[in-house]
Amino acid sequence: MTRLSVNINKIATLRNSRGGNNPDLIQVAKDCDRFGAQGITVHPRPDERHIRYDDVYELKKIVTTEFNIEGNCQEQKFVDLVLAVKPEQVTLVPDAEGQLTSNHGWDTIRYEQYLTDIVATFKNAGIRVSLFVDPVTAMVEGAAKTGTDRVELYTEAYASHYNQGKESALAPYLKAAEVASEVGLGLNAGHDLDLHNLAYFAQQIPWLEEVSIGHALISDALYYGLENTIQLYLQRLKVQ
Repeated sequence: MTRLSVNINKIATLRNSRGGNNPDLIQVAKDCDRFGAQGITVHPRPDERHIRYDDVYELKKIVTTEFNIEGNCQEQKFVDLVLAVKPEQVTLVPDAEGQLTSNHGWDTIRYEQYLTDIVATFKNAGIRVSLFVDPVTAMVEGAAKTGTDRVELYTEAYASHYNQGKESALAPYLKAAEVASEVGLGLNAGHDLDLHNLAYFAQQIPWLEEVSIGHALISDALYYGLENTIQLYLQRLKVQ
C-alpha cells in the first residue's frame, strides 16, 4: 500500500502567525505518527516562514516513522541541514528564491550534471534521494541518469483537471509512472492531492510508493479532526 507522509508546514505557519508554540509542531508530528501516518514531511525555506531550521533538528529526535525533508538543494544552508540531520529521504525541489509554493519540477536534462553531483552528495551520506519532476517521460528518463533513487511526480495538473475528466488528467502521470518503473526508479507523488482525487490516482498507479500531502490534509483536519482525517486519507490509499 502507498505510504502517507504528512507535510506539517501549515502547522508551523499557524504557530508562527502568533509567536509562541501554539500549536505545538513537535506534538502534532508525534500525533500524526500515532494516528497512523507513515511519514512526516517538512519543506524548510530560507526565510523560515513556516518550518524553521531548528524545527528540523527537533523533529529528527521524535519522528518514529519516515522523515522526509524537501527543499531547494541550490541553497547551501539546506544541503548542510540535510547532511546534519540525515533523514530517511530528501526530496530535491527546484524552488526559486521567495517562491510561495513549489510549482514545477526539475529539468533533469539541462541540469543532469548538477543533479548527478548533488544526488551523490546525499546518497553518500546514506540518505535516499527523490527528484521532484513534472509528468514528462523525458524528465523521468533524465532523472534516472542522475543516480536518484526515486522521482516525485508534481500532481498539481492532475488535481486541476480531475473534474474535467479524470482519465485524461491521469494519462501523463500513468505514462511517467510506467517509465519510472521501467528505468528502475521508485515513485512518489505530491501537490494538491486530496480526499476527492487521491483514491483514483492510487488505484491506477498501484506501485506508487509514497504521497506527501499537507495543505489539503491540514485543511480537512479543521472539519474532521486530525486523527479522523489521517484515517480518511489512508483509506483512500488502499488499492481496491
